[in-house]
Amino acid sequence: MPTRHDIRNVAIVAHVDHGKTTIVDAMLKQAGAFAAHQHLDDRMMDSNDLEREKGITILAKNTAVKYHPKDGGAPITINIIDTPGHADFGGEVERGLSMVDAVVLLVDASEGPLPQTRFVLRKALQARMPVILCINKTDRPDSRIDEVVNETYDLFLDLDADEEQIEFPIVYACGRDGVASLTKPEDGTVPADSDNLEPFFSTILEHVPAPTYEEDAPLQAHVTNLDADNFLGRIALLRVEQGELRKGQTVAWIKRDGSISNVRITELMMTEALTRKPAEVAGPGDICAVAGIPDIMIGETLADPENPVALPLITVDQPAISMTIGTNTSPLVGRGGTGKGADAKSAVKDRKVTARQVKDRLDRELIGNVSLRVLDTERPDAWEVQGRGELALAILVEQMRREGFELTIGKPQVVTKEVDGKVHEPVERLTIDVPEEHMGAVTQLMGVRKGRMDNMSNHGSGWVRMEFVVPSRGLIGFRTEFLTQTRGTGIAHSIHEGHEPWFGPLVTRNNGSLVADRAGSVTPFAMINLQERGVLFVEPGTEVYEGMIVGENSRSDDMDVNITKEKKLTNMRAASADNTENVIPPRKLSLEQSLEFCRDDECVEVTPEAVRIRKVVLDQKERGRTASRAKHG
Repeated sequence: MPTRHDIRNVAIVAHVDHGKTTIVDAMLKQAGAFAAHQHLDDRMMDSNDLEREKGITILAKNTAVKYHPKDGGAPITINIIDTPGHADFGGEVERGLSMVDAVVLLVDASEGPLPQTRFVLRKALQARMPVILCINKTDRPDSRIDEVVNETYDLFLDLDADEEQIEFPIVYACGRDGVASLTKPEDGTVPADSDNLEPFFSTILEHVPAPTYEEDAPLQAHVTNLDADNFLGRIALLRVEQGELRKGQTVAWIKRDGSISNVRITELMMTEALTRKPAEVAGPGDICAVAGIPDIMIGETLADPENPVALPLITVDQPAISMTIGTNTSPLVGRGGTGKGADAKSAVKDRKVTARQVKDRLDRELIGNVSLRVLDTERPDAWEVQGRGELALAILVEQMRREGFELTIGKPQVVTKEVDGKVHEPVERLTIDVPEEHMGAVTQLMGVRKGRMDNMSNHGSGWVRMEFVVPSRGLIGFRTEFLTQTRGTGIAHSIHEGHEPWFGPLVTRNNGSLVADRAGSVTPFAMINLQERGVLFVEPGTEVYEGMIVGENSRSDDMDVNITKEKKLTNMRAASADNTENVIPPRKLSLEQSLEFCRDDECVEVTPEAVRIRKVVLDQKERGRTASRAKHG
């Protein structure tokens, strides 16, 4: 079969924070993608605001570098797909792998293979792709290169890799310094026999297969991602498998339901570094972007109008976590961050509070996010949104909040399925790294959550690595408590491991809530009296309403409190008048922490300015009657 030797397509896969985006930065710089005077940010591929804030990659993105071989041969285009390392964004990884012919597996020289490493590698091995192993961050003082390489071999064997796949080349790198070598450096040092990424580039050219195609074959191109442009409308990113795609060409668009219609390609673009540039033609193996098809979806095929043959649809893993997303139903809806109407009107003109706006936004998210599902509920203003994990759903809510939406979010639940008449729930494989002194606290935490320990290893460095299989339900609300118990030193990562029979009831939060019993503004006087009852979440001056949760009770039951109580003014001087008491600063909960804190009868109100936790039923008497009925059957 003919081969295109001027192009290589490779994806960089790794666990979160093992240095994928940093090494792509170094590749772009060393391939001469930028002018000498150009100002460059760190982690250029993380272009999304949320990605920069959280320090993780959320969306798979592609870039292309023109590599000029040192022997003076013709330049070679290397298309690089930077994939997320978090399993919650697994749909992005699966899409990225459908565009490439090989993967670079990046592993931290100290941490070694972690759950997400297993996840992304399993996907690559299932697709029968060759793998290049890159041991990154060799300069870490606690690096243990030989052990990490052995652990990676064990992981390959564990995932049933065949002989060809296990004979992978190894590159040692320090992505931050832009240095790579084929010779193993000493632990804790940067490779000394090289001062650039040349060995990395040459390994990619040698071991990533060049795209092959059939001569005179009809056009076939697979849509793997979507983007939008203010001028061009919807843009489809696709890989040309066979034939050629030209600007202005009429092609057959094969939709997901099998129907075919002819459309014209109005614009064709190819990626160079971080920008898309107009092109006239794209051949087999090229990754390009086309405009002119307004309703095109991921997984669909562009083909020859004379001989339309569809490529297989992209399949992704099933969702494991769901949450209900609906319109904001609180008394403060549409009234800004303070809750005061008049002075907040100017800032909230574009506020989105209707069911139609929320539904349209969720439908829009479905277009580009293949791992998400939206189902109707009994209520016309709420929808069940299913995704891979808590983080993926929290990111969606955070994006909607920044766009001006006001939402009510229900407690995250697991998506169960029935096997042989029994209910099965999703389970996760959780890997925990903690200092030895916190081992007992972590074991106790996992015992309450019905976690089963599978493995425990001690590297002799004062840290212990433990592996648990735990129901996904048990991990909702786990991270905050875990960080508290380990004094912020513990590292926990989990990955979906399949389904197991229902584990039974789980009680993960022992403390009740402090619930406001009337509307008004929080006063320091009321806070001083209440802070011995538990931990407060609100500060003086915050507007509250009946049913809003203002703190965590120190006991297991809920307590209705008056947090708007004012000090009565009298002309009598009390003996305690000069005693000053301090208000303890409240605990500020982020969106993720608020979702973790929720119980079944609670939900989270999300607005552009504020995140509030509230009872589903706001009326105190109604809640009391419901509790009484439940108690007496």
